[in-house]
Amino acid sequence: MVKTEGKELKMKKKLVLLLLLSVMSVHAVSCGSSESPKNPKQTEDSKESSADSEETETSIQPESNRDEKELADITITLPALYVGETTQEELDEKAAQYGYKVTKNDDGSATYVMTKTQHKQMLNSFAEELHTALDDIAGSEDYPNITEIKANENFTDFKVTTKSAEPDMSESFLPVAFYMYGGMYSILSEEDTGNIHVDFINADTGEVISSSDSSDTGSN
Repeated sequence: MVKTEGKELKMKKKLVLLLLLSVMSVHAVSCGSSESPKNPKQTEDSKESSADSEETETSIQPESNRDEKELADITITLPALYVGETTQEELDEKAAQYGYKVTKNDDGSATYVMTKTQHKQMLNSFAEELHTALDDIAGSEDYPNITEIKANENFTDFKVTTKSAEPDMSESFLPVAFYMYGGMYSILSEEDTGNIHVDFINADTGEVISSSDSSDTGSN
């Protein structure tokens, strides 16, 4: 029991780290974009009549409106499960570094405010970090029999290929971790993805040797 709780705590910390890496990645992209020099292209017909100029301004305005909508702030609240013992001061420090607004609520959850562009970049980065984490599990010291782990686009379906005839003690804990991965992605994507399904597949026979669903544990 103690060993299982230790692994769960370790997985929670890793999930928070993955999220932090995603935030840092978005910050780096944003800085890179803002520091890129702009070289406006000059044309020979730069001087136009005032009527043409007014037409140009009119045609540009809808695009400007779209840009404003794209940059509108969105709000995401992470449950206390993923925030842990992080204090408001620590959250403020990170927010100041990466350009987010964040508030730790009375229930232990944390509310982040960011632009839609930042949100999209963070979601893509987080997905990449999750896939990397899955690749790192396969063949690792803790999971030597696992040869491959695949997940669908929104992390609601996981397929674990293993040389084991049935999931061993370490492998049997993985579904809980995948429920957390899928749950976090669901929160960040602002989509209710519902049930998260996990299949263990024998590497030799290709048969499903074990299946589990988050709906059976109340995790979704």
